[in-house]
Amino acid sequence: MPKPLTKELRNLQLAVEKAAKDYGLDGFDAVYEVLDYDEISMVAAYGGFPVRYPHWRFGMEYDRLKKSHEYGLNKIYEMVINNDPCYAYLMESNSFIDQKIVMCHVTGHNDFFKNNLAFAHTNRTMINEMANHASRIRRYIDWYGANVVESFIDRVLSLENLIDINAPYFAREKYEDKKAADHGDVEANIARIPVAHEYMENYLNPDSFLEKQRARLKEEQSKKNERFPRNPTADVMLFLLENAPLKAWQADILGIVRKEAYYFAPQAMTKIMNEGWASFWHATLMSERMMEPSELIDFADRHSAVMVTHPQTLNPYKLGLELYRDIEERWNRGQHGLDWERCDDMSSKSSWDKNKQAGRKKIFQIRRIYTDIMFIDEFLTLEFCQKHGLFTYGFDKRKQQFVIESRDFTAVKRKLLASLTNLGHPRIHVVNGNYENRSELLLEHVYEGVNLDISFAKPTLKNLALIWSRPVHIITQMDERVVCLSHDGENYKESVVNPQV
Repeated sequence: MPKPLTKELRNLQLAVEKAAKDYGLDGFDAVYEVLDYDEISMVAAYGGFPVRYPHWRFGMEYDRLKKSHEYGLNKIYEMVINNDPCYAYLMESNSFIDQKIVMCHVTGHNDFFKNNLAFAHTNRTMINEMANHASRIRRYIDWYGANVVESFIDRVLSLENLIDINAPYFAREKYEDKKAADHGDVEANIARIPVAHEYMENYLNPDSFLEKQRARLKEEQSKKNERFPRNPTADVMLFLLENAPLKAWQADILGIVRKEAYYFAPQAMTKIMNEGWASFWHATLMSERMMEPSELIDFADRHSAVMVTHPQTLNPYKLGLELYRDIEERWNRGQHGLDWERCDDMSSKSSWDKNKQAGRKKIFQIRRIYTDIMFIDEFLTLEFCQKHGLFTYGFDKRKQQFVIESRDFTAVKRKLLASLTNLGHPRIHVVNGNYENRSELLLEHVYEGVNLDISFAKPTLKNLALIWSRPVHIITQMDERVVCLSHDGENYKESVVNPQV
């Protein structure tokens, strides 16, 4: 059972929050609970929500985390969730210096959750919503049986990345508005020869000429309207929810998984920024306000363990922290803007210091309005890459090992941005829910230089076919060929759509 904070930890919380407020951090009210390693492994397995619905994958994750801790492979220092109030969990066996670092780190996350625009649409009472989801799913298990319900959840969970991560930031266009807009587009898209004088209009743009174009455009619009959705949509889960032949309980579960996927999406969209922000503030608060001289060595040991980068991995804590520090220093010294970009003298650049002291204000602005892909695109510079020795790597089949592919700045930035686009998942659109006039589902993979992983595509297509109750197809590109991958729930096949010579 969770334990309340001791008097010592409660006083520490008050001191950390006061120091954070002095620096301008503004988070939700924080509620800390103390757990043993077994309990915190359970909470972590549920994504920070111990009230979440039952499913075998959470049990597997719990077993992995518990064994990793017992074997000394990793250690969970804290868990914090985006909620109002903000719930955070401390491990009971951690030392006092660990708890101090964790509270400083949590304060940074709390501030980020409250103020970053990516989280503005999220449910701030999600812990209550999760409990409601769990209650409904347990009711379905009682009514229909654990195997039936869990099997359906398995299918839906394989689709949880098929959402439009940008959808919450735009209002869905009403059908009536779209219909009126389409009607206007017909007239707007008719090509007319420009005329200098009005009396020449009937000679250069005769009615017969305009009527032919009008008829062609209306025919094209009519064919477009026969399809649904009217335009390709990236929110595959919503399309299934609105159009698949689902029972009421199945539709409810699909809606639950979709809602939770959208709740967690901003955390994936801001992983580097969020962890970097929390690391920046735990380092700042500890080094400037909270650390006793006797705690220096222990703090350095814990901090270096968080910042270490292992082979074949990207450490978001390290990258985010260093980018915030780099931005703060550059804006303090005025190393930005047209004058800075136009300066070709390396000696002048190395000693450039306009004493602007605008760095802290800049990083607070960034934490409010940026996501990871914008953050990297704008602030990852050539100088930063050179300073930190960034490079791209790949697997060499001949050597049977990973090797450095390039240290070129453009290649590094392009590969990093590609890994962040759509959270690293392939972009899939629903093109037609009535493909070949047989109510079959047609999807399209937006090819961006990376082939679909067939080991994932085959079971995902199968699950889509079982939910749609009809065959499902996806158009993609593989090895310079346009192919169609199809599944009817039992059989999988590939066919070439447009072979390229």
